[in-house]
Amino acid sequence: MGFIEHHALWSAEQTAAADEIRERAAAGGMTVVRLVFADQHGLLRGKTVTVAELPNVLRDGTGIASSLLAKDTSGRTVFPLFTKETPLGLPELRGAADMVMVPDPLTFRMLPWSPGTGWLLCDLRFTSGAPVPLCTRGLLRSVLAQADGMTYRTGLEVEFHLFRLDDPRLGSGDLGQPGAAPEVGMLNHGYQYLSELRYDELDPMLDLLRTHLEGLELPLRSLEVEFGPSQLELTLQPADGLDTADAMVLLRGAVKQVAARHGHHATFMCRPHLPGVFSSGWHLHQSVLRDGVGVFAPEDGSRAAAGPPLSAYGTAFLGGLLRHARATSAFSTPTLNGFKRFRSLSLAPDRAVWGCDNRGAMVRVLGDGPASVRLENRIGEPAANPYLYLASQLAAGLDGVAGDIHPGPAADEPYATRAEPLPRSLGEALDALEADQALASRLGKDFVSYYTSIKRAEISRFDQEVTDWEQREYFRVF
Repeated sequence: MGFIEHHALWSAEQTAAADEIRERAAAGGMTVVRLVFADQHGLLRGKTVTVAELPNVLRDGTGIASSLLAKDTSGRTVFPLFTKETPLGLPELRGAADMVMVPDPLTFRMLPWSPGTGWLLCDLRFTSGAPVPLCTRGLLRSVLAQADGMTYRTGLEVEFHLFRLDDPRLGSGDLGQPGAAPEVGMLNHGYQYLSELRYDELDPMLDLLRTHLEGLELPLRSLEVEFGPSQLELTLQPADGLDTADAMVLLRGAVKQVAARHGHHATFMCRPHLPGVFSSGWHLHQSVLRDGVGVFAPEDGSRAAAGPPLSAYGTAFLGGLLRHARATSAFSTPTLNGFKRFRSLSLAPDRAVWGCDNRGAMVRVLGDGPASVRLENRIGEPAANPYLYLASQLAAGLDGVAGDIHPGPAADEPYATRAEPLPRSLGEALDALEADQALASRLGKDFVSYYTSIKRAEISRFDQEVTDWEQREYFRVF
């Protein structure tokens, strides 16, 4: 009996899917399999095994260093792992000991751009079989379980930039943590929103991306040209539970890898430091279903008094999103760079308000029936960890329902309405997260403490840097 069977880690559906993977591997054409998990930043980490090793992985999983959970975005380890103290309160992490990556057979893909390469998304377990509490995919699963048997459905619109790669900056002088950013060139002039001509300038690469994303069976809806130079948007069909988050980590990896193989650089950084470039966002559409029917729509055409065109459940869910907006921004906007997007009159929110089909509001109420009524939160940045973004949104909404929180009136002038402002920095967002006990109780207080420590380490490194702004501002005049 292997590790997976001994600890009963798979459902019957996953076991059947694993059998299909074994049969496919035996039939030939597969040479290696990439085993990956999404770390605390939503970045994919893992190992590649030969197809001969695959049966062992499907029986026992595979070990991976737990030190990966102690790193910031630069790859620096920010927690002590080799001391007598228990790292993060988890003795299993002492000495950077191994964890076990347990593949989820339902996520298996063949990568169209890498012939013979399979791909499996994994969950993290300790060698005892216990779940690793810092696994973000596991955290989303735990919050989904709080929905009392109802289904959390989400759809994404994600913006990003696609550039021509002029210089990868891989020389010895460019290395570091982090290393030098690549030099890139624009693919179009931008400033023409949804222009067919601008789209056609990008069509060769967009067609390549579309072919590979569809080859991965991702539910791609549309490819669009955004307003900024070399800026694009992809939208996916709605999906349930973990599926949207799984699709997002696969989509980001696919776009970056395919672009790199063809002399381009794709970035999901919110606001690249390049002349004329615009901020990118990640808009999350969300609804809740009971027995396959949406519960946000007013029943029998009725609606909550003096509130949005939603059911009482949907109204309270919206109230929770607004009440916890400052705290959840630490997950929806997890980089220092992302908070530069929150500007007035920019089609990005700057305060916690809602509106009916109003793109200036943080949350748009959309749709006119059980199948279409949804809430679009426009707070996110494309670099967000999808599991933490979704988990924090659902946790906030569920807390709103539990407390019957009313969202207040609609904001017809979202950039002028008096309302709680969104944080202006990552540090301010982390302060709000640490102060939000109701949200922490749903996400786990230990996880919140761990996450804020990781992010404060990034802020500390930033605070020690001398920026271009400081050099321009002070070097000559003083």
